[in-house]
Amino acid sequence: MGEAPPHRPGPARPGRGAGLVEGVFGFGECPGEKGGELTGPNPTDRGKLGTKYHLLVTADGLPLAVAITGANRHDSMLVEPILDGLSPVKGRGRGRPRRRPVKLHADKAYDNRRVRRYLRRRGITARIARIGVDSSERLGRHRWVVERTISWLLAFRRLAIRYDRSATTITAVATLAITVICARRLPRKDY
Repeated sequence: MGEAPPHRPGPARPGRGAGLVEGVFGFGECPGEKGGELTGPNPTDRGKLGTKYHLLVTADGLPLAVAITGANRHDSMLVEPILDGLSPVKGRGRGRPRRRPVKLHADKAYDNRRVRRYLRRRGITARIARIGVDSSERLGRHRWVVERTISWLLAFRRLAIRYDRSATTITAVATLAITVICARRLPRKDY
């Protein structure tokens, strides 16, 4: 064994953070801290903090757009931002790419005058079950496509269990997840 060093190390310099940002330790997040941005009290789960994923999908289930909000945000509030943010989709025929869908199938949560007026103004046929009038069973044959795509999205563990607390990170992970879902659905050529 060698000899002990002539002097002992002194205390660490005070006021220096251990994170990537000067003076902020770990971006201000603690491992045990719950919640974060884009969370809200879930009205169906005893007020626990939760996240809601809003998806716009094609008729065969390919996700086109995703939006993330707190669990207490009403579904109908996200129809306009999702449809307005939709990038052009090239169809099978000639001409300019479509910037809007022909029909929009949705459940009873989207049944209000504001949504129907917005869809009519954009020339989109609304197939929304009316509260107290229509049965949800008939729309179920179209709704299962969205539910299946949501299950594909929540198969990514980082989205099912919200590890990320910042809005930027969770939005980027959700966008990456829908990109991976679309890539998995591409036809494969075996050579």
